[in-house]
Amino acid sequence: MTDKKDVLRETDAEAIRLAKTLIRTARYAAIATLDPMTGSPIATRVGLSTDHDGAPIILVSGLSAHTPALIADPRCSLLIGDVGKGDPLAHARITVFAEAKEIARETAEHARLEWRYVSHQPKAKLYVGLGDFRFFRLEPTGASLNGGFGKAYQLAADELLSLHPANQELATAEKSAVEHMNGDHADAIALYARFYAKAPDGSWHISGIDAEGFDIADGDDVQRIWFSTPLGSARDMHMSLVRMAGEARTGLGTPSETA
Repeated sequence: MTDKKDVLRETDAEAIRLAKTLIRTARYAAIATLDPMTGSPIATRVGLSTDHDGAPIILVSGLSAHTPALIADPRCSLLIGDVGKGDPLAHARITVFAEAKEIARETAEHARLEWRYVSHQPKAKLYVGLGDFRFFRLEPTGASLNGGFGKAYQLAADELLSLHPANQELATAEKSAVEHMNGDHADAIALYARFYAKAPDGSWHISGIDAEGFDIADGDDVQRIWFSTPLGSARDMHMSLVRMAGEARTGLGTPSETA
């Protein structure tokens, strides 16, 4: 009998970045919980966003089967990963093991996560304020990453999260920075999309920024762009975005403009 450990690759920087990218860019996931009445496993779908440190955030209705399940037993797992053309098992996916923590309403944490969630999931504006809906932060305890055939990894919680001190400062500055970039610098965002994400032209906007990178979206298409080095402060955010716009213009041969 083959030892399961033998099929696992050693976790490296490439695997960690793939895992984080899958989580950051996902707009939905399958969540597995335990039915509080029968103890049987339940698999349902949830909308997904992330906190600044990369922990998954879900917004769920009290009428959904997974909500009373999470309240009764916070243990859960998320299956994340889109299926493309061809064999569905050839595409990357990750299972995140976690414990759910409900976020209390009328708190600064709730307001912060609400903004990030709606920025990532614009249609959630229709129901995010309804009293029946609540946020859960899913605290990762580990993960199983499958990057495709022969690419299996086991990740620890600290390998999934972006544990940088600057995230706390960025949480305060993020909203105004994102609104400024989207309102005044659409040209720079288009450059980020083309040069760093290799994405086609479109109506790209920034949906979130954290110490390790930022996310851009055009409709349902979400792309992750990484900073060359993690940010040390909110001030670094502006300087990095300006520098990256310049690098993209040079790389694409685009005439220089003020960023």
